[in-house]
Amino acid sequence: MNFLPSAVTLMNLGMGVISLMLAFNHQLRWAALFVLFAVICDVMDGILARRLNASSDFGKELDSLADMVSFGAAPAFLVLELLRPFETPGTLSTLAIVACILYIFCGAYRLARFNVLNISEYYVGVPITLAGGLIGLLILAVPAMPGWFYLMVLLILSGLMISRITVPKTPWRNPRKITA
Repeated sequence: MNFLPSAVTLMNLGMGVISLMLAFNHQLRWAALFVLFAVICDVMDGILARRLNASSDFGKELDSLADMVSFGAAPAFLVLELLRPFETPGTLSTLAIVACILYIFCGAYRLARFNVLNISEYYVGVPITLAGGLIGLLILAVPAMPGWFYLMVLLILSGLMISRITVPKTPWRNPRKITA
């Protein structure tokens, strides 16, 4: 049974890869939906690891690698593909590329910082899962927003991921904190 959390983590990774493939094929709503499926897998792998007492350094590293694809690369490329129809030569495309690269860099920094801090009560900076999930949700909920809106979202989320703000862990992420 100890393999289950890692299997669900690999499902998270698979959802991110599928999202990337769908984005490259201009199926943006489906790509955004697969980012949200990855969020579900990410939540479930943590719950399973704690319930089965199967947490490990290997699982933590595997989770970070999966998160980098599903909530770093996939949402960034999803926004990049979303902006293609709005491009003006040399302007939006350059800004979009810079914003996407910055988002991916900040996501990687956030994941690395999380892995070395080992803080169990709260997160430092907005979790990449939340950032990527929010991008997927926004694309599904309000797809007709102007291109600059999505660029601003990427830039704001980039800053929030590497910020020093503390975000409390939710009860399902830390079951010992649940009180009746």
